This record gives sequence, structure tokens and C-alpha cells, in this order.
Amino acid sequence: MLVEERTYVLHTHVKLADYLATYENIGLPVQRKILGGFLGYFVTEFGTQNQLTHFWAYTDLEDRRRRRALLHENEQWLENLEIIRPMILSMENKIMYPTSFSPIRSLPVTVTDADTAFTTGYDDLV
Repeated sequence: MLVEERTYVLHTHVKLADYLATYENIGLPVQRKILGGFLGYFVTEFGTQNQLTHFWAYTDLEDRRRRRALLHENEQWLENLEIIRPMILSMENKIMYPTSFSPIRSLPVTVTDADTAFTTGYDDLV
């Protein structure tokens, strides 16, 4: 398994809410269907402003290549890109592999490791 981390920084004149609304309603549904492996989408409160980071899991690089090729053939995805690409100032992409002790190590993601964000509630913390 591998995890792809994508980080975008939006132009300062772009409203984060506009980007997120477009992506959530047009882009994300098709990405979830074609890419699978959606781990999460995050925004910053401190540090770099107008920054978004999202994570996707794939079986391997060939799985990623095949799924992303299918994505770029999809009309709904291309419509989404027409809207959001002009909003993006910069993009960074990383491919990461889990360590042997990572709670997320394989697909599908099912985590039972104790004392992780997946199994320990905040109310249980002392």
C-alpha cells in the first residue's frame, strides 16, 4: 500500500469556501468513485494560509497510475478542473509508504491497533 499526499495553496484572492464547495460537489464524488482509497481532506488554521492537503491510498504505483488515468477521462472531473485549477497557486505531491508499525498498512483500511486515533476516544484520555 502507498499513500499519496497532495498539498495545494490557493491564490490569496480565492475564497477557500468557494474552492471547497466546488470540489465537494463536483470533484470529490467522481474521485471517490474512481480513485477509491479516500483518507481525508484537511485545511490549515495556522501556518500557510489557503492551504489544503488531501490523502489517497492505493495498492501500489500501478494502481495509482491506472486510476488517475481513468479519472482524467471523466467529464465531471474535467469540469471540476476547469473551475478549480485557476484557484491554485502551487501544488506539491508526495508518495509515502507506511512503516511496519503504522496503524494504516493495507487496503482496505481497517484499524484495530490500540491507542491510535482510530481506536481511542478523546474522552478516554487522561
